[in-house]
Amino acid sequence: MLLIQPKSQISNLKSLLAIGLLLLFLVGWAMPVQAAVSGSKFSSQYAPPPSYSNAELADHDFSGQVLRVAEFSNANLNRANFTNADLTGAVMSASTMTETNLQGANLTQAMLDQVQMVRTDLRNAILTNAILLRSTFEAVDITGADFSEAILDGAQIRQLCRVASGVNAQTGVSTRESLGCRS
Repeated sequence: MLLIQPKSQISNLKSLLAIGLLLLFLVGWAMPVQAAVSGSKFSSQYAPPPSYSNAELADHDFSGQVLRVAEFSNANLNRANFTNADLTGAVMSASTMTETNLQGANLTQAMLDQVQMVRTDLRNAILTNAILLRSTFEAVDITGADFSEAILDGAQIRQLCRVASGVNAQTGVSTRESLGCRS
């Protein structure tokens, strides 16, 4: 059974629908618009990490700086100074570090894979949970460095154990102990 509505009822329904849509539009248009998240507070809290990838940073002074999760991939870091810098979670993959000073630097959870370290100063550096696979170490000073839970291959550990000594000034962990060196 087919119900047929009189034209006046259909016309009234269309009018009511049109009025309802118009009211929705007016109410939506009159409501205040929320500003997009921005401003100095947002920028300082959620600013992207600095990126120095593929950069020429030889002789640059980063000492004492907070460089958490900064990117230094494929960078020339020869003779750069990172003394007491906070490099937690930094990415330094495939960079060169000849005579680079990382004394007292916090490199917790940093990516230091495929890094060429020559006469690099790692005294009292914290390398907890750092990834150092395929990195090379030539005449490095690791006195007091903390390698606890760092990811190194067996050959790297044997090489570093030959020169490991000291206790980290901040963590109190012996360098030999942190590398798992045998007596």
